[in-house]
Amino acid sequence: MAEWSNWAGTVTSHPAETVMVRDVQHLQVLCEEASRSGRRVKAVGAGHSFTGIAEPTDILVRMDRISGVRSVDESERRVVVGAGTPLHVLGPELHRRGFAMTNLGDIDRQSIVGALSTGTHGTGLGFTGLAGQVTGVEMVLADGSLLQVNDTENAHLLPAVSLSLGALGIVTAVELACVPRFLLHAIEAPSTLEPVLESLEETIHGVDHFEFYWFPHTDRVLTKANTRVTDESLLAPLPAWRSRLDDDLLSNRLFGVVNKLTTRVPAAIPSINQVSGRALSRREYTDWSYRVFASQRDVVFRESEFAVPREEIPELLRSLQRWLNRGKEVVAFPVEVRFAAPDDVWMSTAHGRETGYVAIHQFHERDHTTYFKAFWAMLDDHGARPHWGKLHDLTAEELRPRYPRFDDFVALRNRLDPHRTFTNDYLDQVLGD
Repeated sequence: MAEWSNWAGTVTSHPAETVMVRDVQHLQVLCEEASRSGRRVKAVGAGHSFTGIAEPTDILVRMDRISGVRSVDESERRVVVGAGTPLHVLGPELHRRGFAMTNLGDIDRQSIVGALSTGTHGTGLGFTGLAGQVTGVEMVLADGSLLQVNDTENAHLLPAVSLSLGALGIVTAVELACVPRFLLHAIEAPSTLEPVLESLEETIHGVDHFEFYWFPHTDRVLTKANTRVTDESLLAPLPAWRSRLDDDLLSNRLFGVVNKLTTRVPAAIPSINQVSGRALSRREYTDWSYRVFASQRDVVFRESEFAVPREEIPELLRSLQRWLNRGKEVVAFPVEVRFAAPDDVWMSTAHGRETGYVAIHQFHERDHTTYFKAFWAMLDDHGARPHWGKLHDLTAEELRPRYPRFDDFVALRNRLDPHRTFTNDYLDQVLGD
């Protein structure tokens, strides 16, 4: 019996069987037989979630062979992609064909369907999360049948299946609305917290993609502003040495060493954060979008991220700052803040509202419990929605009033998977059992 663990090491299981499916037909037979015998099936991608959303129990399904670009409709700018395709492979593949995804998250290790099914998003008030880019879904249901959702078949189900949490069936392919490939002009610069919060409304409406990182126990902030550029002659990437220095050494190897040190000497964290925040220098470059959106992340951590109405971000950040100033906990990892446009996807964290995201992190060798629970307590009055792949403790009863289409999604789950072939403990927690 093989052991499975997610990337962060927060969930470990021992599925009875692991199956590398050959193709869609193989998966259909597998699901039908498993459902008939009462066994549970879970497709697993890169395991880059912190929750148990992908935890397999009876049968772990690998989708590696159901990957790659299936077809390209150049006139409609739509691309059909196999479910197992990693984002870091998809970006260059689309680029080679002259296309790009409209927006991406800041990590590209996930499979495309893993990213979609957990509600992965990027930043930019004019752009939705990844699920908002989906125009079609192919899904194997528990009875082995193949559900097609697109412009001409079952179109009314698209807002449900484009972000399915892995609870409705196993997605085998998605159709994505793409755009012509484009550059991002990136400006990353140090700043301080209050000026960033005071000018936030103007900034997020004036920049295509804006995010910032606040260093706890300091007023230091790193801002990232990316502007879309269509003139390919303006390509001006970072020199290789600068990229290695900033992203590999400072953001990964050195940052890992610093976190190991501060785990042994937590009292040093505020001083080190001051040094880290002041050591960051301004950098400006222009590169292809898929290269700019994603960053390498080698240091293992724990993360919790919640979505709130975007106008409530300053109040929430100030509440978190006040709590940290009381000295109950010291935190080395920066707090990440991003933004997204509203969408109509039923289980999207940005459903029906302009959204701000606050993500907190803790080094994996330190206990995150006190910090995370304090943060969660601050969210009670914000109608906050948790990222489905990041740590939270909310149940179906608590989540129901936060999602206008929650009961519709549960009803669809009851219809498509009445015997819960695709469930696990986490899905029972957030959707009910």
